[in-house]
Amino acid sequence: MITLHHCMSARSFRPLWMLEELGLPYTLKMLPFPPRALARDYLAINPLGTVPLLEDGGLRMTKSAAICHYLVARQAPTPLNVEVSEPDFGRWLNWLHFGEATLTFPQTLVLRYARFEPARGLQAVADDYTRWFLARLRVLDGALAEQPFLCAGRFTAADVSVGYALMLAEHLGLEPRFSPAVRDYWQRLKSREAFQRALAAQWQAAADQGVSTVPAPDTRPPG
Repeated sequence: MITLHHCMSARSFRPLWMLEELGLPYTLKMLPFPPRALARDYLAINPLGTVPLLEDGGLRMTKSAAICHYLVARQAPTPLNVEVSEPDFGRWLNWLHFGEATLTFPQTLVLRYARFEPARGLQAVADDYTRWFLARLRVLDGALAEQPFLCAGRFTAADVSVGYALMLAEHLGLEPRFSPAVRDYWQRLKSREAFQRALAAQWQAAADQGVSTVPAPDTRPPG
């Protein structure tokens, strides 16, 4: 049985969404955010103190895009995977990692300095990285000009990876600055049944396990 350690709407939402898309059984263990400060026992199994942590037998994985790749590759053949033999394999890999490395990374700095640690007085950094994110988001327009999803003519794990970055942007209030193509794409993604199941699963698990249901990106500093 797969076990996913998760904080509400954190990066670990990617593998949660992926598990729901694949229809795989899993156990969801909710953690308060940030777990490295509020769930010190968690450091015994993940010294980084980050989420996600996916356990599958003796395997432990901590990178959200890599976990998505692992899950669809293990379940292949599935339309959520793009095989090496397909023409869009390289594009698929690029989008899969673009979602985290290019789109989510700058938003983590916006979160840190505009929301989690505003007292440090580094709003200018948050503003710079907001512009950085929005500039790179424009790359999606070209990919979505003539197709509903990023590559291979269908919804894949790459859309899950990029979709989480759009979810995070919505929490940051950036959705009104999406282009029309990106806004429509985001609406298609979050209307998926598996996306909605993942939202419901994390809320129910948090409520059942006595963990705050406030999404991690919406967390404010004490006081």
